[in-house]
Amino acid sequence: MIASVLRRTLQAGLLMTLVTALAACGTAAPQGTQGTAPAAQEAKGAEPSAKAKEVRIGFQKYGTMNFLKAEGKLDARLKEAGYTVNWTEFPGGPQLLEALNVGSLDLGHTGEAPPIFAQAAGAPLVYLAHEPASPKSEAILVPEHSPLKSVAELKGKKVALNKGSNVHYLLVKQLEKAGLKYGDIQTVFLPPADARVAFERGSVDAWVIWDPFFAAAQTATKARVLADGTDVVSNHEFYLAARSFAENNREVTAILREELNKVDEWAKTNQGELAKLLSPQLGIDIPSLETASKRREYGVLPIDDKVIAEQQKIADTFLQVGLIPKPIQVKEAVLSK
Repeated sequence: MIASVLRRTLQAGLLMTLVTALAACGTAAPQGTQGTAPAAQEAKGAEPSAKAKEVRIGFQKYGTMNFLKAEGKLDARLKEAGYTVNWTEFPGGPQLLEALNVGSLDLGHTGEAPPIFAQAAGAPLVYLAHEPASPKSEAILVPEHSPLKSVAELKGKKVALNKGSNVHYLLVKQLEKAGLKYGDIQTVFLPPADARVAFERGSVDAWVIWDPFFAAAQTATKARVLADGTDVVSNHEFYLAARSFAENNREVTAILREELNKVDEWAKTNQGELAKLLSPQLGIDIPSLETASKRREYGVLPIDDKVIAEQQKIADTFLQVGLIPKPIQVKEAVLSK
C-alpha cells in the first residue's frame, strides 16, 4: 500500500520539486515547498502560535521523515484533524534547527549533535522521540588513493564537514581515540554538496559525512573509510519540535509518532523497494541507497534517561573542546509528561 502511494506521489510531480531542491541543497538557505523565500528569513523572531493550523516540518535527504513526506499519509491524517502541512528541505540538521530557533519551523529531525549546538544557542527545542543507534551510517572518508591510513595521520590535514552536524561529534571522538586534539586538524566547514566537490577536487584531505551522501561517495569515487562510528558514537536520529508548538499541539505530535512508526516498519522490511522509489527523488543511485539502508537501524523510540545521558555526554564533550560557549542540561529540553 505504501509503495503504491509513493509511486503515485512521484508520478504526480514530486520528482520535479525535489530535483529543484537538490540543486539548492549546497546552500545554507533552504527553499520551502510552498514558496521560494527562505523560511528563516520570512519569520525571523516569530513565535509559533498557541494552536497551530499550519504544521511546518523540516526534513533532510533520506531518513524516516523523508519516507513519511513521500508516503503522504501524515498530510492526510493532519488534514482530517484540521491542519495543513508545509514541508521544507534542509541540507543538514544545523540549518534545520536554525529555522526552528527563529520561529519558522515547528517540527524536524536531525542527528545527535545539532540539538546540542541549538540548545546552547538558546533554541526553544524539545526532544520528541529517537531512532536506534546507527554508528556505521557516518564515517571519515579519504580518497581512494590517499596515503592516509589512520585517523592519527590527519594531524595538520584539512578535514571537511558540515559544522554542528552529527559528524562533528564523530570527528571529535575519533581524534580523541587517535591521541589528537581537535585543534590538531584544519576544519573546513561545508554542507554536503560543496564538501563532495572539495573532496573530489582534492581541496581537502578527508571528509566526515553521513548516509546517504556517505554511500554515494563510496559508489562514485571509491572513497575509503578511515573510520566510522563503531564503538565510538551512537549516531541517533532525533525528532524535535519547538517547545511552544509541542506543548500546545500534542495531537499533532502524537499523530507524527504514529505515522513515523508505520512507515519505519514498512521501510525495515522493504529496503530494496524503498531504494528504487527514493532514487529519483534524491538524485542518488539505487545501489548507494541500498547500502545506506543496510547500515541504519529502524524504529521510533521514546526519549528515556539513557538517551538523555548520551546526549549530555556529547554536550559536555563539546563544552570541553570549546565548541559550545556554555554548559547545558539536556534534560531541560525534554517535555514533562
